[in-house]
Amino acid sequence: MLVATIAFGMGIDKPDVRFVAHLDLPSSLEAYYQETGRAGRDGNPAETFLLYGMQDVVLRRRMIDQGNAPEPVKRIERGKLDALLGVCETAGCRRQAILAHFGETYPAPCGNCDNCARPVATWDGTIAARKALSAIHRTGQRFGVGHLTDLLLGIQTEKITRFNHHALPTFGVGTELDRKGWGSVFRQLVVNGILAVDHDAFGALIPTERAAPILRGQQPISFRRDLEPERKSSPSTSTSPSTSQARAATRAAKAAIPIEDSNAPLFEKLRALRKQLASEQGVPAYVIFHDSTLIALANARPSTRADLAAIPGMGTSKIDRYGDSLLSLIAE
Repeated sequence: MLVATIAFGMGIDKPDVRFVAHLDLPSSLEAYYQETGRAGRDGNPAETFLLYGMQDVVLRRRMIDQGNAPEPVKRIERGKLDALLGVCETAGCRRQAILAHFGETYPAPCGNCDNCARPVATWDGTIAARKALSAIHRTGQRFGVGHLTDLLLGIQTEKITRFNHHALPTFGVGTELDRKGWGSVFRQLVVNGILAVDHDAFGALIPTERAAPILRGQQPISFRRDLEPERKSSPSTSTSPSTSQARAATRAAKAAIPIEDSNAPLFEKLRALRKQLASEQGVPAYVIFHDSTLIALANARPSTRADLAAIPGMGTSKIDRYGDSLLSLIAE
C-alpha cells in the first residue's frame, strides 16, 4: 500500500497500479483525473474510489473564500469545485461526465463505473430544470447559482431588488427545493452539458444548445436522488451515503480485450508505432496509448476518423495528433 499527498498525481510512474482511493475530496476534476490516471497504465483492469462528505465541501469553499487569491481566480476555483461535485452527483455514466468536462465525448455509457454497474435512484427533474432555465433566460444569462437560487426561492435580497427581479414570474416558483437542492440541480445541468459556466462573467450560467428542448418541455430530464442516511443502531453500524456523505466509485481501466489471432501482426506494428511516437516525445509508451486501445484498433481496423472515435481511449485530441498515422498504418 502507498499513502501519498496530492504529489501522487505527478510523482508516481508505475504502470501496474491496480487501485487508487481518494479518502477526501480532490482539489478539482483536473486533479482527480490526473491522480486516478496513475491506475491501470498497463492497460489491465484497475479501480479508483472516491469518498467525500459535506465537511469536505465546506472546508474547500472556506479555503477558497478565505485565500489570498484575486476574486477572478476564486471564481474559477469555485467553478472547478462545482464541476467536481457535478460529476460526483451525476446519475449518468461518470466516464462520459468526466470527458465532457474536458470537451470530449464518449459514444455510449462505459459499463464500468458505479452508475453504469448499479444505476442510482433518480427523480423526474424536468419541471425543476425548466424553472432553472427560465430563471436564467429571464435574468439575461448574467448571473450565477447564488443569485438564481435566491430568485427561485423568493428571497428578496438587495441584489434581487436592485435588478427588479422580484417582479419576474420566476420569483419564488422554486420553493419545493431548498438551497442545497437547487445547487445540485444546477451542478447536474452543468455536468450534463445543458449549462456552461462563463468564468469571465462572474460565473454566469449560460444555456447551451441542449437546453432549448428541455425549456420548451420537449425533452425530459432526470436527476440523481439524494438518499437519506440510515440511523446508526450502534457505534459499529455504518451509514448509507447521501449527497452530503456520498461516495463515487469509478473504474479507471477498460476491461481487457482479447486479441484475435489474425490481428496479432497488426497489433505488433501498432505497438512499434507507439514506441516510435513515445521516443520522439520523450514519454512512456502507455502515455500515448494503452495496450487495450491498440488491441481494439487491431480488432476493429478503423478506416476513418469517425471509426477511430468509437475506439476506447481515442479522444478528440489523440485523433487529431495520431489519427492520420494510425489510419495509414492500418490501411497498409
